[in-house]
Amino acid sequence: MDEMEEELKCPVCGSFYREPIILPCSHNICLACARNILVQTPDAESPQSSRASGSGVSDYDYLDLDKMSLYSEADSGYGSYGGFVSAPTTPCQKSPNGVRVFPPTVPQPPQQHLLPQPGSLPPIPRNSCITCPQCHRSLILDDRGLRGFPKNRVLEGVVDRYQQSKAAALKCQLCEKSPKEATVMCEQCDVFYCDPCRLRCHPPRGPLAKHRLVPPAQGRISRRASPRKISTCTEHELENLSMYCVQCKTPVCYQCLEEGKHGTHEVKALGAMWKLHKGQLSQALNGLSDRATEAKEFLVQLRNSVQHIQENGVEFEACLVAQCDALIDALNRRKAQLLARVNKEHEHKLKVVRDQISHCTVKLRQTTGLMEYCLEVIKENDPSGFLQISDALIRRVHMTEGQWGKGTLTPRMTSDFDLTLDSGPLLQTIHQLDFVQMKVPAAPMLQLEECCTQNNSATLSWKQPPLSTITVDGYILELDDGNGGPFREVYVGTETICTVDGLHFNSTYKSRVKAFNASGVGQYSKTLIMQTSEIAWFTFDPASAHPDIILSNDNLTVTCNSYDDRVVLGNSGFSRGVHYWEMTIDRYDNHPDPAFGIARGDVLKDVMLGKDDKAWAMYVDNNRSWFMHNNSHTNRTDGGISKGSTIGVLLDFSRGIVIFLINDEQQGPVAFEGLEGVYYPAISINRNVQVTLHTGLPIPDFYTPGEADPTGSVC
Repeated sequence: MDEMEEELKCPVCGSFYREPIILPCSHNICLACARNILVQTPDAESPQSSRASGSGVSDYDYLDLDKMSLYSEADSGYGSYGGFVSAPTTPCQKSPNGVRVFPPTVPQPPQQHLLPQPGSLPPIPRNSCITCPQCHRSLILDDRGLRGFPKNRVLEGVVDRYQQSKAAALKCQLCEKSPKEATVMCEQCDVFYCDPCRLRCHPPRGPLAKHRLVPPAQGRISRRASPRKISTCTEHELENLSMYCVQCKTPVCYQCLEEGKHGTHEVKALGAMWKLHKGQLSQALNGLSDRATEAKEFLVQLRNSVQHIQENGVEFEACLVAQCDALIDALNRRKAQLLARVNKEHEHKLKVVRDQISHCTVKLRQTTGLMEYCLEVIKENDPSGFLQISDALIRRVHMTEGQWGKGTLTPRMTSDFDLTLDSGPLLQTIHQLDFVQMKVPAAPMLQLEECCTQNNSATLSWKQPPLSTITVDGYILELDDGNGGPFREVYVGTETICTVDGLHFNSTYKSRVKAFNASGVGQYSKTLIMQTSEIAWFTFDPASAHPDIILSNDNLTVTCNSYDDRVVLGNSGFSRGVHYWEMTIDRYDNHPDPAFGIARGDVLKDVMLGKDDKAWAMYVDNNRSWFMHNNSHTNRTDGGISKGSTIGVLLDFSRGIVIFLINDEQQGPVAFEGLEGVYYPAISINRNVQVTLHTGLPIPDFYTPGEADPTGSVC
């Protein structure tokens, strides 16, 4: 009920409607609000005075009316309420800016106006204009003013009941002391119940189980539904509305039919139209109710999405923090490793320098001692004693000096650290750190309206879910073998539509598709079951034909431009089932030997069919026929062909045999047995023969197929 409140408020004052009136555009407005938004327009001359003066359109002062669109009943859809001036029979004029307007109507004889009674509305100024506050359509009022608009008594009654339902809480009618607030009302019993009284006095079993319980507010409104009122005509206030004008779509009285403009219009009984429009409104409400139900379910879905977004946001934020913390931990560990390496280098340098210092210190001490000793020896005055040791001392001095040779006084280690941290790539990587695709694609949606089968081909179409933002690199389409076998890939690519040719006839295929990206492969779509054609329809295949072959009649008629035999295959291959097709001889000159049968896809195309081991055929002239495979001729049979003859080929994979017919009669015994694999219909002819192919034929009546797999063909 709260949602309905906006429908019950005036668009001008924003309060509940008070004495609502219906504007010609079907919108409502309070009577007092309508008077407040009236605008007075300048007076206009009458058409008679304008025509008498010979003036044109400029004689009408329509400058202010250019802001409004004034139309006749015929082209605006406005009803004839008599509350505005309309002139369906007067030619329309144009104001200076091109807006279509109608001149004022011919002035009516003056009528006697009574003084307003106390409490009544004051008179409306002449040439007043009102603009609908909702659709902004404008119109000029006639002499009756706002009284010419019908009152919306239905809306007024709904507002009254709604306000009453909000006035006070409803009490239980069965409580003995201090009645509790009612929770339900029974429409059949017409009683308000609280929960304890409902359980005690109105249990949901027996006959009471079928009673309809509604909320108290709704029950109060239905209980206080106002009795049906008798409406009076706005044109003739003393007449009751009893009929409905179909053309004007408004209730009318008998006097309107006898004297007014509705006399020539189609009218119907008011009660009948009331019931008809109620039914139409109820029917329209059913559709609107379905949309409202869908909207409620959608809102529930959106609210759930809000919760999921919040939960996923928290989870994703925690995951991001954990990933960044892991990066920081990895950086700290690397920092510790690099510091350990620096410390190692530092200790190594110190050790080398300290060892060199120790070595030089010892060496210097020895050198200094030798020098002091030599100086003391030089001070001695004993020549013979000096000469005894001088040579040894000289050698020691030279040897010691040699020990201080090149490199001895050079530092073995520099004080600089020859290490430079290469942080550039890492900093660049940190700057490039961003979110990438981390999820596999969602399951695609098969577009059933675009999926179909034709003959032994199937077309499938799919798309990603509408709200999916995950990148898709491609799709994988899978089909089973048409006999309940495992799925196999038939397409991998970026397209979203695919046609698969060469399927088995009369077979049921299951298909599904999935998407993939750098993160992996997503889920499968729903499985689609498709049925191929029951009977094989095919033509000759130009791609497999020898260049000398000439095809026509949509590849159903074949001839040749060479005197040598040339081969052409059908465009469908068969591997199981029972198939039958025929060929009629359109032209047969000089008694050639055309051959008919089946062949592998790689059969020789420049020799008679059956010459190699890739074909199984019957060749026939005007008197007799032979079966031939791998150039082996067998089963000569009398009976030949001529123009108009029909050759039939019956291929039965359930028994692995092929049978030939001429003019609906079997020609010889079973031609070949033990057939397995894929075979194509085939024929070899020369320029003396023209043949037309007929497919999609039923199995001949004389033949009873064996236990066969479903009929089909393969690529």
